[in-house]
Amino acid sequence: MNPQLSEAPLIGVDAIQQRTAELGRRISKDFAGDEIVVVTVLKGALIFASDLIRHITAAQRLEFIRARSYQGRRSSGAVQISVWPECPLRDQNVLVVEDILDTGRTTAAILDRLDAEQPARLEYCALLDKPSRRERPLPPGYVGFTVEDHFVVGYGLDYEERYRELDAVYTLE
Repeated sequence: MNPQLSEAPLIGVDAIQQRTAELGRRISKDFAGDEIVVVTVLKGALIFASDLIRHITAAQRLEFIRARSYQGRRSSGAVQISVWPECPLRDQNVLVVEDILDTGRTTAAILDRLDAEQPARLEYCALLDKPSRRERPLPPGYVGFTVEDHFVVGYGLDYEERYRELDAVYTLE
């Protein structure tokens, strides 16, 4: 049985674009005068990151990580990292951009591994935060929206590689 997409978006296009611009301005202010290595977590954060970096005025280099722990609607519990940044990160200002903070396992695994590279500064930015499912505490970061415990898709987030192309965030029912 295929899950049904909600009729109305949980978070609409205008709200996403407005919040993305706000986050970009805040990041620009916080990193003023510094270069940032923006590390996008593939695949889910690609659309958010591409919109976000257009609002960041600090000089940027782009890198990618591919990390996953979900299969279908369930987390496997193990974080698999299959793509890693190519440039050295030591003494760099690193901003990780991801789609959603859920249990915190993937974010913690990424931050732990990046921290081992000894960046000058390490921050993260997530489009969505689902704190009700958090298993690992995380330091405060840049967050677009806090959501309840729904399975969400759209604006890069997927269910079995579907729904990424939607310009808003929806729930699967």
